[in-house]
Amino acid sequence: MTNITRARVAGSLVALATFTTFAALAGCKGGCPWGKEPAAAPRPGPSLTIGAGRPVDPLPGETRLRNVRQLTFGGENAEAYWSNDGTRLILQRTLPPSIPADQIFTLDLRSGDERMVSTGKGRTTCAYFLQGDQDIVFASTHFANDAPPPAVRVVKGRYVWPIFDTYEIWRAKANGSGLTRLTDTPGYDAEATVDPVSGRLVFTSMRDGELEVYTMAPDGSDVRRVTNRVGYDGGAFFSHDGKRLVLRSGFLKDDKETEDYRTLLAQGLVMPSRMEITICNADGSGFRQVTDNGKANFAPYFHPDDRHIVFSSNMADAQGRDFDIWLIHDDGSGLEQVTHNPTFDGFPMFSPDGKFLVFASNRYGKERGGTNIFVAEWVEEP
Repeated sequence: MTNITRARVAGSLVALATFTTFAALAGCKGGCPWGKEPAAAPRPGPSLTIGAGRPVDPLPGETRLRNVRQLTFGGENAEAYWSNDGTRLILQRTLPPSIPADQIFTLDLRSGDERMVSTGKGRTTCAYFLQGDQDIVFASTHFANDAPPPAVRVVKGRYVWPIFDTYEIWRAKANGSGLTRLTDTPGYDAEATVDPVSGRLVFTSMRDGELEVYTMAPDGSDVRRVTNRVGYDGGAFFSHDGKRLVLRSGFLKDDKETEDYRTLLAQGLVMPSRMEITICNADGSGFRQVTDNGKANFAPYFHPDDRHIVFSSNMADAQGRDFDIWLIHDDGSGLEQVTHNPTFDGFPMFSPDGKFLVFASNRYGKERGGTNIFVAEWVEEP
């Protein structure tokens, strides 16, 4: 979710941070330590020449990242996701006073050209390219009010995310024209991403009274419910073969937490302090946890082998302020820390060819809380 409204934990966890682990395991029986597995077949070097942004120094310990570049410079930028051809990103940005709440932008990685593709009204979140890159989807409140809804962050001393009931999912041409509404149900609809095989969308909705994951056709038809449990399920991404989903899930440990969750939900709020990474089949079957650390784990994405997952977590910080990017096997083994920035790193996503990793970070920020987009070559065997 950005400014916490970023459905997929966007700016929300960015604000929280400022407040307050790839190798193939084929042939390894019983699990192998990182760096000890049989080497994967070598891949050609990066073919994309990135002209956007500028190079920055790597941070100590980040051996999986090489040739890091900063792509944005100012404001709160988050949820940068690749086009299918690997030449563009789509992201959300807040930059007061001209952009008081998140709006959607595309960024050409070769030229650096940027374009706002949302309306400039309301508040937006969670944008993604559809198959073919001719169309995009994103969530927006603009139809309800030109002014953005306020981003509530703390209620009675507790950090929360707003779940705006005015968020609906929209489809448009990649230049922002031809805006078409895909959802029209009471409550929150957002967090849409796309199956690279079938083209179906997966998204989060409150339509049945709980924050659950659903899929639908690219035109908004054929809606199917995926998850069915008490607790926030959302921020889902498909595996590259389209067979599985990885998502974040809130687990409630007792009746008191369940009561508190429902009270906040009735106010359009959720508390993200304890979320785990989970996976399931695309139809919701086989649902299980990957992480189990009791911390705020979010923004998961499958590694190109579909057996490992990158995600963001504050598990290494007792105070819960420092979020880093981690790599883990989908069975929960082989946990590895990827970034070592003392503030916030999140929203990691591999390029379609698996050669680059894009992420959002507070590193090198000129202003407190400033979050920018970075891209780096991914090192499989550091």
